[in-house]
This record gives sequence, C-alpha cells and structure tokens, in this order.
Amino acid sequence: MNHPQSPVALADQAAEAVRAINHTTRAPGADWQYPSDAYSLIGTLAHLSRMLPQAITQALQPVTDAHEADRLTVDGGKDPDQAASSAVQTARVAIGRAQRLAEALDQVHSALSPLGYDISDDEDEFADCPHCAAEDDDGEIYPHCCGCGADGSGERPDCTCA
Repeated sequence: MNHPQSPVALADQAAEAVRAINHTTRAPGADWQYPSDAYSLIGTLAHLSRMLPQAITQALQPVTDAHEADRLTVDGGKDPDQAASSAVQTARVAIGRAQRLAEALDQVHSALSPLGYDISDDEDEFADCPHCAAEDDDGEIYPHCCGCGADGSGERPDCTCA
C-alpha cells in the first residue's frame, strides 16, 4: 500500500527543488539560455508563491487544534494562549509577505513577457536543417527555421516560436 508522504517530507522536497533550481540556473545550458526560460521559471515561482499562504495557514492547524483541545504545552512553562496567539500573528505576517512575493513575481513575469532572443546572426546554425530546406507541394522552400521543426505544412504549421 502506498502511503502519502508527510507534509514535512513534501516541503523538504520543495526546498530541495529550489536548491536544484539555484544550482542549475548559475550558468547557461541547453534548457537554460533564453529569455523565455526565465519567463517560464518566474511564472512557475509566482504560482508556487501564490500557494504558500494556504500552506502556511494549514501548517498551523496542529497548533490550533492542540490549543483548542487545551493540549498545547510551551517550553519553560509559558502561557499556551500567548504562545498560540504569537504563532498565529507571525503566520499572518508571513502570509502577507508571501502574497506580496507572488504579486512581485507576477510583475517580473509580465516584464519578461515581451522579451525574446535574436537569432538573426544564428542563421547558419540551421543551414543543414532538413525542414528548412524542404520543398512544399508548390516547390517553394520554407524560409524560416529556429529549430522548432515547422515547415509550413499542415502537419508542421508555421513557426510560433518568434
């Protein structure tokens, strides 16, 4: 039987994924070199940050449940009511900051939206592309190639990369 992972284990995986993102975005690579790559990553990070307020709220549920059941204890014998109230208040601050992070990332995402990569000097890169040199039914050679495989046919419609 497959048991679901704990919330802590899932959060640990998310943290590890962010660490991996930090590592792989340090230098350009095949999957990390174009403005559209930055646009996609920022959009995903914005989506992730929009989900944080719910995760923070639900993370406090065991605390509020224990407090409501009068089962909450605090190290040093301090007041459970005050400790629970402090946790809820600081969580509200974190939720507000997560919401502002999401808004800021949405703005970055919008700013990245019109950006592209000029491939005009890279024309020779696709000189041997069989799709670019292919003739269509009228005997015309499709003039554009960015590596997407578009050849103007019904099977490979016009390039949408540009």
